Amino acid sequence: MSRFQSKFWKGLIFMFVFVHSIMKLNPFVTSSRRKNRKRHFNAPSHIRRKIMSSPLSKELRQKYNVRSMPIRKDDEVQVVRGHYKGQQIGKVVQVYRKKYVIYIERVQREKANGTTVHVGIHPSKVVITRLKLDKDRKKILERKAKSRADGKEKGKYKEETIEKMQE
Repeated sequence: MSRFQSKFWKGLIFMFVFVHSIMKLNPFVTSSRRKNRKRHFNAPSHIRRKIMSSPLSKELRQKYNVRSMPIRKDDEVQVVRGHYKGQQIGKVVQVYRKKYVIYIERVQREKANGTTVHVGIHPSKVVITRLKLDKDRKKILERKAKSRADGKEKGKYKEETIEKMQE
């Protein structure tokens, strides 16, 4: 190895260590890869539900002012990543929380013995195009939209408040 190559690798290693040694902002949240992976794969069902959220389509995002929702059976989705991506829209047949996958109506493949089976797709790789709404889901949408609206106002001064401060 030449002198230039060894300097290059030392610099690269230094940058890697430096980037990974930036101080954490929240002392109550771990940055450990091992702990995060353990918590992800051992998560109980109610936490898996939240992890298995999908983004909403642009139309739904405009309508409800919400970016993503936990996916559920009977939502209509469009696959946007992977082998099955395309324009066809399918209904969610099953949400399999144990495997972190969803099964979609027309996303199937043929096995060697000729039977067709659904292919599992991760919810982050789809976009929800139509929501199955019930009263609980409407409440969730209202709550999320309200918190987004509150967040937009946060930290901004209106003209009236500026005038009052100057007086």
